[in-house]
Amino acid sequence: MSIVKIVILNWNGVAHLRRFLPSVVAAAPAGVEVVVADNGSTDDSVEVLRSEFPSVTVLRMDRNYGFAGGYNRALQRIEADYYVLLNSDVETPRGWLAPLVEALDRNPDVGVVSPKLISSEDRRMFEYAGASGGYVDWLGYPFCRGRILRTVEEDRGQYDDARDLFWVSGAAFCCRAELFHRLGGFDDDFFAHMEEIDLCWRMQLAGYRVRVVPESRVYHLGGGTLQTDSPSKVFYNHRNNLAMLYKCSSPGQRILVAVVRPVLDLLAALSYLVQGRADNFRAVFRAWRDFLRWHGALAEKRRAIRSSRKAEARHIYRGSIVVRYMLGGRTFGRMM
Repeated sequence: MSIVKIVILNWNGVAHLRRFLPSVVAAAPAGVEVVVADNGSTDDSVEVLRSEFPSVTVLRMDRNYGFAGGYNRALQRIEADYYVLLNSDVETPRGWLAPLVEALDRNPDVGVVSPKLISSEDRRMFEYAGASGGYVDWLGYPFCRGRILRTVEEDRGQYDDARDLFWVSGAAFCCRAELFHRLGGFDDDFFAHMEEIDLCWRMQLAGYRVRVVPESRVYHLGGGTLQTDSPSKVFYNHRNNLAMLYKCSSPGQRILVAVVRPVLDLLAALSYLVQGRADNFRAVFRAWRDFLRWHGALAEKRRAIRSSRKAEARHIYRGSIVVRYMLGGRTFGRMM
């Protein structure tokens, strides 16, 4: 049998641990270890874990390395066939894990699978961070089956088919451990946000498929660390998305992005300014500043990724999700 370990990265999330971890422990099948990797918390997370969750293994890190760096360091210390990376604000019902493990067992060319993400606050609705699996458009903007830009759909079973797609959410990310390490894990430089999409892209370039398995579902709170419109999240999303595109895109896509994205990002920054959100306006320009400073390092990463690729990524929407949204494509079913 495959060795499966559930790994939860925690940073100052004691309230989430008390609310959501009991369901993870209760739903974990026999033989599946639950590990909490503490990312240098300054609250009483570690004490609570040791006193209230004695069956959970605790790994401690000396400081906060972010989502990418924290998981990379934690998983170096964990041996398994499959890693199940789970956000600390995810509730898991019984039986959720078996369909994911079965999908990896049956499909050796699948690198990562994910359940359907439902909002823990309103269980009629998909959850923003991943819904029923995701895609990117030709300019790098991500969207999901169940969430297009700001529009989140009600789950009526319309996306319950298991299928290959472009990316799955890092909130519930079940992947092959050997592949994770072979590809270098998440990009440490990202710190947080977009790292799972970047890794899914690199998995596809390495010849593996990315798949959603909606037979499995979990309930995700979302926004537990950074709120959707916080300046920090705007900064990380813009910077990391540009870096991902530079590293992974085909030559033709890269040329289009280089021409169009500066204009679109300038418009986004100006829209924040009009709304009176000067911090977000500045965050977009800081993202571009850091992206340009990374040019040399990104060029080296791109050469390594492109020279070793075995396939091109599929499931990229050959258009603009922003334009399609403005023309009425506000649900996945209407858009695709």
